[in-house]
Amino acid sequence: MNPEPVAIAEAFVRAINRQNAGEIAALMTDDHVFIDSDGAEYRGKEQMRTGWEQYFRMFPDYRITIHETYSRGEVVVFLGIAEGTYAVDGELRAENRWSVPAAWRAVVRDDGLAEWRLYVNVEPIVKILAKHQK
Repeated sequence: MNPEPVAIAEAFVRAINRQNAGEIAALMTDDHVFIDSDGAEYRGKEQMRTGWEQYFRMFPDYRITIHETYSRGEVVVFLGIAEGTYAVDGELRAENRWSVPAAWRAVVRDDGLAEWRLYVNVEPIVKILAKHQK
């Protein structure tokens, strides 16, 4: 494993687990791209900082648990669990909690995270959100 890209990707996960959008953004390259499970791309450090802030308002206890790490060159792959609770009026209720197996692919370039790609079944999350649509 290439330790530098792994260390940067692990720092990114720690920042996510602290729900610290500023720290997350500081680890990104300016042209960072986030690719979700549906293949939608979101580009730019500042857009992603705002996106993470919004996500943490929706899921204030969002957490990534890494079980396995693989790397080759600038690419790091994590396998693990993503989990959180959808906040309704600021409350975290057990019926709005989800936990799903997930994989993440990070591309590190110039000492920053250039790409963060998520592979996860979003169906449990979508079902919870659908219950609360008005």
